[in-house]
Parts: sequence; C-alpha cells; structure tokens
Amino acid sequence: MSSLPPIDKGTSDDNDAEECSNDEKIPEDTNNAQESTKQEEETQGDTQTSKDYYFDSYSHHGIHEEMLKDEVRTRTYQMAMLNNKHLFEGKIVLDVGCGTGILSMFAVQAGASHVYGVDCSSIIDHASRIVETNGFGDKITLIKAKMEDVELPVPYVDIIVSEWMGYFLLYESMLNTVLYARDKWLKKDGGVVFPDQAVLYICAIEDEQMKKERIDFWNDVYGFDMSALGEVALKEPVVDVRFCHFFIFHIIPTVILLRVLVVLHLTPFLCGFFKVVEPRAVVTNAAPILSIDIMKCKAEDLSFSSSFQLRPIRNDKVHAFVSYFECAFTRIDKPLGFSTSPWSTYTHWKQTIFYMTEAIYVQEGEELVGTVTCKPNQRNERDLNISISYKFEGQHSKYDGTTNYMLR
Repeated sequence: MSSLPPIDKGTSDDNDAEECSNDEKIPEDTNNAQESTKQEEETQGDTQTSKDYYFDSYSHHGIHEEMLKDEVRTRTYQMAMLNNKHLFEGKIVLDVGCGTGILSMFAVQAGASHVYGVDCSSIIDHASRIVETNGFGDKITLIKAKMEDVELPVPYVDIIVSEWMGYFLLYESMLNTVLYARDKWLKKDGGVVFPDQAVLYICAIEDEQMKKERIDFWNDVYGFDMSALGEVALKEPVVDVRFCHFFIFHIIPTVILLRVLVVLHLTPFLCGFFKVVEPRAVVTNAAPILSIDIMKCKAEDLSFSSSFQLRPIRNDKVHAFVSYFECAFTRIDKPLGFSTSPWSTYTHWKQTIFYMTEAIYVQEGEELVGTVTCKPNQRNERDLNISISYKFEGQHSKYDGTTNYMLR
C-alpha cells in the first residue's frame, strides 16, 4: 500500500461537511455480522449513537465556525479550486454537504457556470442568505434534502466538490454519499471529484501521563474501584485537544493566556500549540493502512482489514496507537494536499488515539506487527467498529491480543 504522491501542502482546507449520508448498510457475510454484533456488545455502554444527533449537530453555527477557522482545511480547497480555473470555467458543479456554502462560492469564483449545493441540515437555510448576500444567487442553487433523494435539473455535473472527511478519515460515513453522487451524477468522461485521493496511517506513541489521566484514573477514584468505567474508556478512541508541554510548564497560566489571546483576537496563534499528539511522543514509523482513490473506489472498500508493521525509532514505552490521514487533489496541474499528522499544522480533525490494554517496552530493531479492521456499526453506519490486533515479541515485553473500539 503506497502513500500519496509528493504534493504541495496547502496552508489550509475548509468546508462544511454535514451531508446526509447513505442509509444503506455495507453488506457483510454471516461470520462478519456475528463478529460485529459481539464487538458492539463489548463496546456499547448504551444505545445512544451519533445517528441520534448527527443532523442536528450540523445545524448549529458553532461546528461550522470551527471548520471554517481551520485554515489548513479551507485554504487548501480554496487554492485547489481558484488556482485551477481552467477546470471550472463554464462547468456545472455539485457540492455534496454544502454547509454554509463556502465551497460553492469558491467554485463560482473559479468560473463555474452553476453550482448545486445539497445538504439536509438546516444550516442550508442560513447558507441561502449567505449566497444571496455575496451576490451568487443566480449562480448557486441550494437544495435541502438527502443526496440520495435529490433529482437535479441537469443530466450530469462536471465536478463534485465535498469535504467529507471525518475523524479516522471515515467517521460519519459521508464518503458513501459522495460515492453515490459520483455514480449517479458525475460526467462519465472527464468528470472530477475534489479531492480525489486519501490515505490513512497508523503509528505508535508514548503517552503514559495521559493514559494515567484517562484510563488508569478509574482504578482509584476517591478510594473506590471504578475500573469498570476504565474498561469502557479504553474502548473509546480519543479525539480531543491538549496544550503542548510548552504551555503546561510555562510561567503564564494557561487560562490567563487564553483570555489574553481571545481579547487581542490572536486565537489563530494557538493553532501551533494545540495538539492531540506531539511529534516527540511518536515512537515508531507510520504505516499506511488504507488508500482511497475517490474516482474509483466502491462503498464496500470502506470496510477494510489491513496489516501493518511498525519499527521503533528509539527505545521507549508504547501506550497507544495513533491514526491520521492525508488528502490530496491530484487531478490538477500542481497536486495539492494536506496532512493531519502530528508533524503537521493543527486541523480540527486532530489525530485519533487508541489506547492499549497494557504498555509495552520497545527497542530499536524490534518490530510491532498487527492488523486494523474497520467497518460501520450495525446499529448506526455513521459510527465505526474498529479492531486492532497486534503481536510483539521484544526483549523486555511480549503481547499478542486484540482490542475492540467504537468511534462514535
């Protein structure tokens, strides 16, 4: 499995992806279904899933503010489109999960003759006003509906744009909807999807302090053993933000610093210091576990099982696996893309952390091998059932087992 070709990293990519995804579940054979059901029983503490609040969550302006302020995200889309006006000039564009309409407006600026933006969230009501306010009312048609229920007034579109990526790349299953739109509406000869390539990676990290705070904390809570909740916490991948150690140990208290930056309108300054995973925490190389060509892939390809081999770059303890992804626009004159890796500029996707049941001590020259399996949850295809099986036989540690996770 190869990584993306060398690309110029955009300073940012932004759009509002809150499309109504395909309700059809990916077919599974009987054995996989039984295995998935067993895993869900292990990982589900209750029946509440993202399906219950998915659409409503994208109706609130706050989530769009976060995405729009993610300059890695937004600027990359903007550059990919505006720097390739020859691809958009006079073309019909479909914006899948249009949100506030930012990508639709970029498309018109790039020369599109007309853009159809589809979204089933009520944010599209505000997007209509935004489009009119900015003078694009005659060039952009917004449709409030599920993509699967839409009938466009044109036989095909020349370009599909969408910001469909979620945590762990596939969370919320919006790519399924993009693939549906591609198969039904994209011009068969010469049609383009923006972006068209994505790769998901895995590596291993040292994270003893945070594992103590998030998982081991439950072993002794004011003298009580609450490890039952620790087992639940372990099976929920972590996607959140923490300050780099620079701020943790800085003489200026973090709360005061935050207030000052907000008052002075300098919050973008924080992006360089917000991390989920600091680069120095990474203990191994990164291995690709999923490569997607969005022009060719099928919905069933998004349920995958992939082996990996990780090699330590130093002697250290390993407490967790970490995943991140890269996306690229390769069907343009100068390929462009972005990464959500620990070494890259902060994005709202951050990285996804999977804590191990027990830490292992690794040394240079040893090898950690394993398999990642991912499939949509049976109760709600927007959630993901993820299993990581790994085997390690080192000088100081040995492990052979599987941990099941649910990303919801």
